[in-house]
Amino acid sequence: MRWLTLYARSRQVPGSAAAVLLVGLAVWALVEPGPSNLGTAVLVLGAHVAAASVGLGGQDVLLERTAAIRWLPRRVAHVLLIGAVAGAALLAVQAVGTELAPTGVVVRDSAGLVGLAALGAVLCGAQLAWTLPTGWLAAALLVPVPGGTAGEVLNWMIFPTGTAASDWTAWTLLATGTVAYALAGPRR
Repeated sequence: MRWLTLYARSRQVPGSAAAVLLVGLAVWALVEPGPSNLGTAVLVLGAHVAAASVGLGGQDVLLERTAAIRWLPRRVAHVLLIGAVAGAALLAVQAVGTELAPTGVVVRDSAGLVGLAALGAVLCGAQLAWTLPTGWLAAALLVPVPGGTAGEVLNWMIFPTGTAASDWTAWTLLATGTVAYALAGPRR
């Protein structure tokens, strides 16, 4: 068996891929055509990232730390792949169904959410990596938007692209989460 197959199985990639596929099919079947619905798009991206974030750690973190392989490039690739798949799955649903959000928003939001998931894996462990993106998503959708730059930073997911503070927040979360996860790995 090849290392990539073993890595994918140890990171629960088949189950995560099935969850992403099921969410995509549900959105395609249930969302009616109409004007773009950014809240639904962000919920779908959040579900995709949450489903895939459980794979940010293996079965035995201590055993992995003793492995004689370079984890840094694998961890970076894993985080970026989760973001790419989450965004691509939503864009595929939009291509055959209704448009939920512009492409720029999908790319930015999937990047920021996966950065939060990676940061969650570092702070809380892989089993609870979903809590940071899900918590921030819930706050962004349920708490009233404060005015000014603070509102753009706190609710970066629901602002259009081109909003400087929202864009910088998402890309900073991606960079911070990816670097922290690549260097430290998931918490035990």
